[in-house]
Amino acid sequence: MNQQAPIITSLLDNDLYKFTMLQAMLHHFPQTHSVYRFRCRNNDAAAYPLADIKAELEAQLDLLCELKFTQDELTYLRGLRFIKSDFVDYLELFQLKRRFIKVTVDEEGRLCIDIEGPMIQAMFFEIFVLCIVSELYYRRLDDKKALTIGQKRLDDKVALLQEYAKLQTQDTQNPPFVIADFGTRRRFSKAWHYHVVETLAKSCPSVFRGTSNVYLAKQLDITPIGTMAHEFMQAFQALDVRLRDSQKAALECWVREYRGDLGIALTDVVGMDAFLRDFDLYFAKLFDGLRHDSGNPYEWGDKAIHHYNKLKIDPKTKSLTFSDGLTIEKAWDLHQYFKQRIKTAFGIGTNLTNDMGVTQLNIVLKLVQCNGQPVAKLSDSIGKTMIQDETYLAYLRQVFEITP
Repeated sequence: MNQQAPIITSLLDNDLYKFTMLQAMLHHFPQTHSVYRFRCRNNDAAAYPLADIKAELEAQLDLLCELKFTQDELTYLRGLRFIKSDFVDYLELFQLKRRFIKVTVDEEGRLCIDIEGPMIQAMFFEIFVLCIVSELYYRRLDDKKALTIGQKRLDDKVALLQEYAKLQTQDTQNPPFVIADFGTRRRFSKAWHYHVVETLAKSCPSVFRGTSNVYLAKQLDITPIGTMAHEFMQAFQALDVRLRDSQKAALECWVREYRGDLGIALTDVVGMDAFLRDFDLYFAKLFDGLRHDSGNPYEWGDKAIHHYNKLKIDPKTKSLTFSDGLTIEKAWDLHQYFKQRIKTAFGIGTNLTNDMGVTQLNIVLKLVQCNGQPVAKLSDSIGKTMIQDETYLAYLRQVFEITP
Protein backbone atom coordinates (compact mmCIF):
# COMPACT_ATOMS: atom_id res chain seq x y z
CA MET A 1 0.00 0.00 0.00
CA ASN A 2 1.27 3.49 -0.87
CA GLN A 3 1.67 5.17 2.52
CA GLN A 4 1.79 8.58 0.82
CA ALA A 5 -1.55 8.18 -0.99
CA PRO A 6 -4.17 10.53 0.47
CA ILE A 7 -6.68 8.92 2.82
CA ILE A 8 -9.18 11.76 2.38
CA THR A 9 -9.79 12.43 -1.31
CA SER A 10 -13.03 14.42 -1.10
CA LEU A 11 -14.23 17.14 1.27
CA LEU A 12 -17.65 15.46 1.08
CA ASP A 13 -16.15 12.52 3.02
CA ASN A 14 -17.53 14.10 6.18
CA ASP A 15 -20.60 13.82 8.37
CA LEU A 16 -23.66 15.81 7.36
CA TYR A 17 -23.89 17.63 10.68
CA LYS A 18 -20.55 19.30 9.95
CA PHE A 19 -22.16 20.98 6.95
CA THR A 20 -25.36 21.92 8.77
CA MET A 21 -23.52 23.34 11.79
CA LEU A 22 -21.04 25.16 9.57
CA GLN A 23 -23.86 26.81 7.63
CA ALA A 24 -25.55 27.97 10.85
CA MET A 25 -22.30 29.34 12.29
CA LEU A 26 -21.41 31.09 9.04
CA HIS A 27 -24.78 32.82 8.91
CA HIS A 28 -25.08 33.77 12.58
CA PHE A 29 -21.66 33.82 14.27
CA PRO A 30 -18.97 33.87 11.54
CA GLN A 31 -16.47 35.70 13.76
CA THR A 32 -16.33 32.98 16.43
CA HIS A 33 -12.85 31.79 17.41
CA SER A 34 -12.40 28.20 18.65
CA VAL A 35 -9.95 25.68 20.09
CA TYR A 36 -10.31 21.92 19.59
CA ARG A 37 -8.28 19.19 21.30
CA PHE A 38 -7.73 15.53 20.44
CA ARG A 39 -7.93 12.73 22.98
CA CYS A 40 -7.69 8.95 22.83
CA ARG A 41 -9.84 7.77 25.73
CA ASN A 42 -8.31 4.28 25.77
CA ASN A 43 -4.61 4.93 25.08
CA ASP A 44 -3.57 2.00 27.25
CA ALA A 45 -5.48 -0.43 25.04
CA ALA A 46 -3.71 0.60 21.82
CA ALA A 47 -1.47 -2.00 20.16
CA TYR A 48 1.31 0.58 19.88
CA PRO A 49 1.70 4.29 20.80
CA LEU A 50 -0.34 6.60 18.58
CA ALA A 51 2.65 8.94 18.58
CA ASP A 52 4.29 6.48 16.15
CA ILE A 53 2.03 7.73 13.33
CA LYS A 54 2.93 11.41 13.82
CA ALA A 55 5.01 11.80 10.63
CA GLU A 56 2.42 10.03 8.47
CA LEU A 57 -0.35 12.11 10.04
CA GLU A 58 1.50 15.35 9.27
CA ALA A 59 1.86 14.28 5.63
CA GLN A 60 -1.84 13.38 5.40
CA LEU A 61 -2.83 16.77 6.83
CA ASP A 62 -0.73 18.48 4.16
CA LEU A 63 -2.67 16.54 1.51
CA LEU A 64 -6.01 17.27 3.19
CA CYS A 65 -5.37 21.00 3.07
CA GLU A 66 -4.89 20.87 -0.70
CA LEU A 67 -8.47 19.67 -1.30
CA LYS A 68 -11.30 21.81 -2.65
CA PHE A 69 -14.92 20.96 -3.45
CA THR A 70 -15.52 19.92 -7.06
CA GLN A 71 -18.35 21.34 -9.13
CA ASP A 72 -20.08 17.98 -9.07
CA GLU A 73 -19.94 17.95 -5.25
CA LEU A 74 -21.24 21.51 -5.04
CA THR A 75 -24.12 20.62 -7.35
CA TYR A 76 -25.02 17.72 -5.06
CA LEU A 77 -25.02 19.99 -2.00
CA ARG A 78 -27.23 22.54 -3.80
CA GLY A 79 -29.76 19.75 -4.26
CA LEU A 80 -30.23 19.31 -0.50
CA ARG A 81 -33.29 21.36 0.51
CA PHE A 82 -31.79 22.71 3.72
CA ILE A 83 -28.45 23.81 2.20
CA LYS A 84 -28.62 27.45 1.14
CA SER A 85 -27.21 28.84 -2.07
CA ASP A 86 -24.89 31.37 -0.46
CA PHE A 87 -23.40 28.63 1.73
CA VAL A 88 -22.54 26.57 -1.35
CA ASP A 89 -20.93 29.70 -2.81
CA TYR A 90 -18.80 29.88 0.34
CA LEU A 91 -17.86 26.21 0.00
CA GLU A 92 -16.76 26.82 -3.59
CA LEU A 93 -14.02 29.05 -2.16
CA PHE A 94 -13.39 26.86 0.90
CA GLN A 95 -10.05 25.24 1.69
CA LEU A 96 -8.77 24.00 5.05
CA LYS A 97 -5.75 25.98 6.26
CA ARG A 98 -2.79 23.96 7.50
CA ARG A 99 -1.65 26.67 9.90
CA PHE A 100 -4.68 26.10 12.14
CA ILE A 101 -3.73 22.52 13.11
CA LYS A 102 -0.65 21.35 15.02
CA VAL A 103 0.50 17.83 15.87
CA THR A 104 2.84 17.22 18.80
CA VAL A 105 3.81 14.51 21.29
CA ASP A 106 3.52 15.38 24.99
CA GLU A 107 5.96 14.54 27.81
CA GLU A 108 4.14 11.26 28.43
CA GLY A 109 4.55 10.21 24.81
CA ARG A 110 0.90 10.74 23.82
CA LEU A 111 -0.18 12.04 20.45
CA CYS A 112 -1.59 15.57 20.72
CA ILE A 113 -3.58 17.38 18.04
CA ASP A 114 -4.63 20.98 18.58
CA ILE A 115 -6.79 23.05 16.24
CA GLU A 116 -7.15 26.75 16.82
CA GLY A 117 -8.70 29.32 14.52
CA PRO A 118 -12.01 30.65 13.20
CA MET A 119 -14.75 28.15 14.03
CA ILE A 120 -15.96 28.21 10.43
CA GLN A 121 -12.57 26.68 9.57
CA ALA A 122 -11.61 24.72 12.67
CA MET A 123 -14.85 22.78 13.07
CA PHE A 124 -14.49 21.22 9.64
CA PHE A 125 -11.23 19.43 10.54
CA GLU A 126 -12.65 17.05 13.14
CA ILE A 127 -14.03 14.11 11.16
CA PHE A 128 -11.17 14.16 8.66
CA VAL A 129 -8.54 14.10 11.42
CA LEU A 130 -10.20 11.24 13.27
CA CYS A 131 -10.57 9.22 10.05
CA ILE A 132 -6.91 9.74 9.21
CA VAL A 133 -5.69 8.79 12.70
CA SER A 134 -7.88 5.69 12.70
CA GLU A 135 -6.82 4.47 9.25
CA LEU A 136 -3.12 5.13 9.86
CA TYR A 137 -3.31 3.22 13.13
CA TYR A 138 -5.00 0.14 11.68
CA ARG A 139 -2.73 0.01 8.62
CA ARG A 140 0.08 -1.26 10.85
CA LEU A 141 -1.93 -4.19 12.18
CA ASP A 142 -2.73 -7.52 10.49
CA ASP A 143 -4.93 -6.16 7.72
CA LYS A 144 -5.76 -9.51 6.08
CA LYS A 145 -6.88 -11.15 9.34
CA ALA A 146 -8.95 -8.12 10.32
CA LEU A 147 -10.74 -8.02 6.96
CA THR A 148 -11.56 -11.74 7.17
CA ILE A 149 -13.08 -11.31 10.64
CA GLY A 150 -14.82 -8.10 9.58
CA GLN A 151 -16.47 -9.76 6.58
CA LYS A 152 -17.73 -12.65 8.71
CA ARG A 153 -19.22 -10.22 11.23
CA LEU A 154 -20.73 -8.10 8.46
CA ASP A 155 -22.38 -11.20 7.00
CA ASP A 156 -23.83 -11.96 10.43
CA LYS A 157 -25.17 -8.40 10.70
CA VAL A 158 -26.84 -8.66 7.30
CA ALA A 159 -28.50 -11.94 8.29
CA LEU A 160 -29.70 -10.41 11.56
CA LEU A 161 -31.11 -7.31 9.85
CA GLN A 162 -32.90 -9.45 7.28
CA GLU A 163 -34.42 -11.48 10.12
CA TYR A 164 -35.58 -8.26 11.81
CA ALA A 165 -37.00 -7.04 8.49
CA LYS A 166 -39.14 -10.19 8.27
CA LEU A 167 -40.38 -9.73 11.83
CA GLN A 168 -41.18 -6.15 10.99
CA THR A 169 -43.45 -7.10 8.09
CA GLN A 170 -45.64 -8.88 10.65
CA ASP A 171 -45.79 -5.81 12.91
CA THR A 172 -47.87 -3.30 10.97
CA GLN A 173 -49.31 -1.56 14.03
CA ASN A 174 -46.07 0.11 15.17
CA PRO A 175 -43.43 2.41 13.64
CA PRO A 176 -40.67 0.60 11.71
CA PHE A 177 -37.22 -0.37 12.97
CA VAL A 178 -34.68 1.73 11.04
CA ILE A 179 -30.95 2.20 11.38
CA ALA A 180 -28.30 4.38 9.75
CA ASP A 181 -24.51 4.40 9.54
CA PHE A 182 -22.90 6.89 11.95
CA GLY A 183 -19.43 5.34 11.76
CA THR A 184 -17.26 7.74 9.77
CA ARG A 185 -14.99 9.01 12.52
CA ARG A 186 -13.68 5.69 13.84
CA ARG A 187 -13.88 3.54 10.74
CA PHE A 188 -11.30 0.84 10.01
CA SER A 189 -10.61 2.37 6.61
CA LYS A 190 -12.33 4.41 3.93
CA ALA A 191 -12.57 1.37 1.63
CA TRP A 192 -14.10 -0.79 4.35
CA HIS A 193 -16.59 1.95 5.25
CA TYR A 194 -17.76 2.10 1.62
CA HIS A 195 -18.08 -1.69 1.50
CA VAL A 196 -20.14 -1.84 4.70
CA VAL A 197 -22.58 0.89 3.69
CA GLU A 198 -22.96 -0.45 0.14
CA THR A 199 -23.60 -3.97 1.48
CA LEU A 200 -26.22 -2.87 3.99
CA ALA A 201 -27.98 -0.56 1.51
CA LYS A 202 -28.32 -3.39 -1.02
CA SER A 203 -29.08 -6.22 1.40
CA CYS A 204 -31.40 -4.55 3.92
CA PRO A 205 -33.08 -1.54 2.26
CA SER A 206 -36.21 -1.69 4.41
CA VAL A 207 -34.18 -1.34 7.62
CA PHE A 208 -31.00 0.47 6.57
CA ARG A 209 -32.12 3.98 5.68
CA GLY A 210 -29.01 6.13 5.26
CA THR A 211 -25.59 7.33 6.35
CA SER A 212 -24.15 10.36 8.11
CA ASN A 213 -21.37 10.40 5.49
CA VAL A 214 -22.22 12.82 2.70
CA TYR A 215 -19.76 11.34 0.19
CA LEU A 216 -21.19 7.84 0.59
CA ALA A 217 -24.74 9.18 0.42
CA LYS A 218 -23.91 10.82 -2.91
CA GLN A 219 -22.00 7.86 -4.35
CA LEU A 220 -24.56 5.24 -3.32
CA ASP A 221 -27.68 7.39 -3.83
CA ILE A 222 -28.92 7.01 -0.27
CA THR A 223 -30.10 9.54 2.30
CA PRO A 224 -27.56 11.70 4.16
CA ILE A 225 -28.55 11.92 7.85
CA GLY A 226 -27.61 14.34 10.61
CA THR A 227 -28.48 17.55 12.41
CA MET A 228 -26.24 18.98 15.15
CA ALA A 229 -23.40 17.88 17.42
CA HIS A 230 -22.27 18.94 20.88
CA GLU A 231 -19.92 21.66 19.62
CA PHE A 232 -22.82 23.70 18.25
CA MET A 233 -24.61 23.76 21.60
CA GLN A 234 -21.34 24.24 23.51
CA ALA A 235 -20.34 27.28 21.46
CA PHE A 236 -23.32 29.21 22.82
CA GLN A 237 -21.79 28.97 26.30
CA ALA A 238 -19.34 31.65 25.06
CA LEU A 239 -21.54 33.65 22.69
CA ASP A 240 -23.71 36.70 23.28
CA VAL A 241 -26.15 35.20 25.80
CA ARG A 242 -26.24 34.39 29.53
CA LEU A 243 -24.77 30.97 30.25
CA ARG A 244 -28.10 29.87 31.70
CA ASP A 245 -29.78 30.71 28.37
CA SER A 246 -27.16 29.06 26.14
CA GLN A 247 -29.19 25.94 25.30
CA LYS A 248 -32.30 27.94 24.45
CA ALA A 249 -30.24 30.34 22.32
CA ALA A 250 -28.69 27.44 20.39
CA LEU A 251 -32.08 25.81 19.75
CA GLU A 252 -33.57 29.18 18.70
CA CYS A 253 -30.70 29.79 16.29
CA TRP A 254 -31.22 26.34 14.76
CA VAL A 255 -34.93 26.98 14.28
CA ARG A 256 -34.26 30.31 12.59
CA GLU A 257 -31.69 28.75 10.27
CA TYR A 258 -33.61 25.64 9.23
CA ARG A 259 -37.26 26.57 9.77
CA GLY A 260 -38.60 23.05 10.20
CA ASP A 261 -35.86 21.00 8.55
CA LEU A 262 -33.32 18.96 10.55
CA GLY A 263 -35.56 18.82 13.58
CA ILE A 264 -33.74 16.43 15.92
CA ALA A 265 -32.28 18.16 19.00
CA LEU A 266 -29.25 16.87 20.91
CA THR A 267 -29.97 16.60 24.63
CA ASP A 268 -26.80 15.80 26.58
CA VAL A 269 -24.58 18.89 26.41
CA VAL A 270 -25.41 19.64 30.06
CA GLY A 271 -27.40 16.49 30.78
CA MET A 272 -30.94 15.39 29.99
CA ASP A 273 -32.60 16.88 33.08
CA ALA A 274 -31.14 20.34 32.45
CA PHE A 275 -32.02 20.05 28.77
CA LEU A 276 -35.67 19.27 29.48
CA ARG A 277 -35.95 22.30 31.74
CA ASP A 278 -35.14 24.42 28.67
CA PHE A 279 -37.08 22.30 26.15
CA ASP A 280 -40.44 23.94 26.73
CA LEU A 281 -43.68 23.68 24.74
CA TYR A 282 -42.34 26.06 22.08
CA PHE A 283 -39.30 23.93 21.28
CA ALA A 284 -41.12 20.64 21.83
CA LYS A 285 -43.58 21.60 19.08
CA LEU A 286 -40.92 22.95 16.71
CA PHE A 287 -38.51 20.01 16.89
CA ASP A 288 -39.41 16.57 15.51
CA GLY A 289 -37.60 14.72 18.26
CA LEU A 290 -34.49 14.20 20.34
CA ARG A 291 -31.10 12.44 20.04
CA HIS A 292 -29.55 10.30 22.77
CA ASP A 293 -25.74 10.18 23.05
CA SER A 294 -24.95 9.39 26.70
CA GLY A 295 -26.45 7.88 29.83
CA ASN A 296 -28.92 5.02 30.20
CA PRO A 297 -30.97 5.00 26.95
CA TYR A 298 -34.06 3.44 28.55
CA GLU A 299 -34.19 6.00 31.36
CA TRP A 300 -33.49 8.79 28.87
CA GLY A 301 -36.31 7.69 26.56
CA ASP A 302 -38.76 7.34 29.42
CA LYS A 303 -37.91 10.89 30.55
CA ALA A 304 -38.48 12.20 27.02
CA ILE A 305 -41.87 10.50 26.73
CA HIS A 306 -42.89 11.75 30.17
CA HIS A 307 -41.88 15.28 29.16
CA TYR A 308 -43.97 15.18 25.97
CA ASN A 309 -46.94 13.84 27.91
CA LYS A 310 -46.56 16.58 30.52
CA LEU A 311 -46.67 19.15 27.70
CA LYS A 312 -49.78 17.41 26.31
CA ILE A 313 -47.95 16.44 23.11
CA ASP A 314 -48.65 12.94 21.78
CA PRO A 315 -45.24 11.16 21.91
CA LYS A 316 -46.26 9.05 18.91
CA THR A 317 -45.90 12.18 16.77
CA LYS A 318 -42.24 12.52 17.84
CA SER A 319 -39.06 10.51 17.33
CA LEU A 320 -36.15 9.40 19.50
CA THR A 321 -32.80 8.85 17.78
CA PHE A 322 -30.27 6.72 19.65
CA SER A 323 -26.56 6.96 18.80
CA ASP A 324 -24.46 5.98 21.81
CA GLY A 325 -22.29 2.86 21.46
CA LEU A 326 -25.00 0.82 19.74
CA THR A 327 -24.97 -2.64 18.24
CA ILE A 328 -27.77 -3.91 16.01
CA GLU A 329 -29.03 -6.11 18.86
CA LYS A 330 -29.09 -3.20 21.33
CA ALA A 331 -30.94 -1.06 18.81
CA TRP A 332 -33.55 -3.77 18.24
CA ASP A 333 -34.10 -4.19 21.98
CA LEU A 334 -34.57 -0.43 22.40
CA HIS A 335 -37.03 -0.38 19.51
CA GLN A 336 -39.06 -3.18 21.10
CA TYR A 337 -39.17 -1.28 24.38
CA PHE A 338 -40.32 2.04 22.89
CA LYS A 339 -42.16 1.20 19.66
CA GLN A 340 -45.69 1.32 21.08
CA ARG A 341 -45.12 4.76 22.60
CA ILE A 342 -42.87 6.73 20.23
CA LYS A 343 -41.03 6.49 16.90
CA THR A 344 -37.39 5.44 17.04
CA ALA A 345 -34.30 5.60 14.84
CA PHE A 346 -30.77 4.34 15.44
CA GLY A 347 -27.39 5.63 14.35
CA ILE A 348 -24.80 2.86 14.67
CA GLY A 349 -21.15 3.85 14.45
CA THR A 350 -18.04 1.88 15.33
CA ASN A 351 -19.86 -1.46 15.54
CA LEU A 352 -20.72 -1.15 11.85
CA THR A 353 -17.51 0.34 10.44
CA ASN A 354 -14.82 -1.11 12.72
CA ASP A 355 -15.96 -4.49 14.05
CA MET A 356 -12.82 -6.30 12.92
CA GLY A 357 -11.66 -8.29 15.94
CA VAL A 358 -9.11 -5.65 16.94
CA THR A 359 -9.22 -3.09 19.75
CA GLN A 360 -11.38 -0.13 18.75
CA LEU A 361 -9.72 3.20 19.44
CA ASN A 362 -11.97 5.57 21.37
CA ILE A 363 -10.73 8.79 19.80
CA VAL A 364 -12.41 12.20 19.98
CA LEU A 365 -11.63 15.77 18.94
CA LYS A 366 -13.64 18.19 21.05
CA LEU A 367 -14.32 21.90 21.27
CA VAL A 368 -12.71 23.09 24.54
CA GLN A 369 -12.62 26.86 24.10
CA CYS A 370 -14.65 29.47 22.26
CA ASN A 371 -13.89 33.20 21.96
CA GLY A 372 -11.22 32.87 24.62
CA GLN A 373 -13.54 31.21 27.15
CA PRO A 374 -13.71 27.56 28.23
CA VAL A 375 -16.73 25.52 27.09
CA ALA A 376 -17.69 22.01 28.14
CA LYS A 377 -20.08 19.11 27.76
CA LEU A 378 -21.50 17.71 31.00
CA SER A 379 -22.18 14.23 29.75
CA ASP A 380 -24.63 11.78 31.28
CA SER A 381 -21.91 9.12 30.86
CA ILE A 382 -18.83 8.96 33.07
CA GLY A 383 -15.63 9.71 31.13
CA LYS A 384 -17.20 11.71 28.30
CA THR A 385 -16.80 15.15 29.92
CA MET A 386 -13.77 16.89 28.41
CA ILE A 387 -12.46 20.17 29.83
CA GLN A 388 -9.23 21.62 31.18
CA ASP A 389 -10.73 24.30 33.45
CA GLU A 390 -12.20 22.71 36.58
CA THR A 391 -13.37 26.10 37.88
CA TYR A 392 -15.53 26.60 34.81
CA LEU A 393 -16.84 23.05 35.10
CA ALA A 394 -17.97 23.73 38.67
CA TYR A 395 -19.62 26.98 37.56
CA LEU A 396 -21.42 25.21 34.71
CA ARG A 397 -22.77 22.61 37.12
CA GLN A 398 -23.97 25.34 39.47
CA VAL A 399 -25.72 27.32 36.75
CA PHE A 400 -27.55 24.25 35.38
CA GLU A 401 -28.22 22.75 38.82
CA ILE A 402 -26.25 19.57 38.20
CA THR A 403 -24.89 17.49 41.06
CA PRO A 404 -21.30 16.24 40.40
